[in-house]
Amino acid sequence: MDANDGFEEFYRTTRQRVVTVLYALSGDLTEAQDAAQEAYVRAWQRWSRISGYDDPEAWVRMVGYRLLVNRWRKIRNGLAAYRRHGPQPAVGPPSENTVALVTALRRLPAEQRQVVVLHHLADLSVAEIAAQTDTPSGTVKARLARGRKALAALLDITLPEEVSNA
Repeated sequence: MDANDGFEEFYRTTRQRVVTVLYALSGDLTEAQDAAQEAYVRAWQRWSRISGYDDPEAWVRMVGYRLLVNRWRKIRNGLAAYRRHGPQPAVGPPSENTVALVTALRRLPAEQRQVVVLHHLADLSVAEIAAQTDTPSGTVKARLARGRKALAALLDITLPEEVSNA
């Protein structure tokens, strides 16, 4: 005997009532449909046990209701946090330097851009970059030197001698 015997019939004959009840409880048809769907998934996963209950539909309704309550709690807690902390501060537009840097970085080959960003923005050492990218240290150093030189040219910057030879 299949463990899911009777589930399709159960679902077909009860889904409209369950969604209607959850809709009446929540006032939101989409939320009610989502909760009912999740409740039926859980019932299907446990159908061999739930099918033996006196009223499997009541189990599905209760699970659906609990899912709705959990969603309401998450929303309520989110609103409380929003009231407590307020909206995120407005972020102004990027500076001209930021726009120029991002534009220049986009023009670098991907391997050079990766090591320049990891070294200068993520503050990783050459050894850490090599380990993270599975690249030999010498290759990382070469890409870093080439990337710096190309970036300086794109930004029209003169590099100090010790940086350009690194």
